[in-house]
Amino acid sequence: MKNVIKFLKNKSGATAIEYGLIAALIAVAVIGGVTTLGENANNTFNSVSAEMVAS
Repeated sequence: MKNVIKFLKNKSGATAIEYGLIAALIAVAVIGGVTTLGENANNTFNSVSAEMVAS
């Protein structure tokens, strides 16, 4: 019975899950930012390329 009570009071598993969720949210934010930045860079390079061809 003492082992069950000790298990229920243990908070280290909850902390690990919280850190995992925080890391996942950060990863999603980074992926979104990099995707947006990549699209913007691609558009810029395409514009420059089109201007060079037109010249």
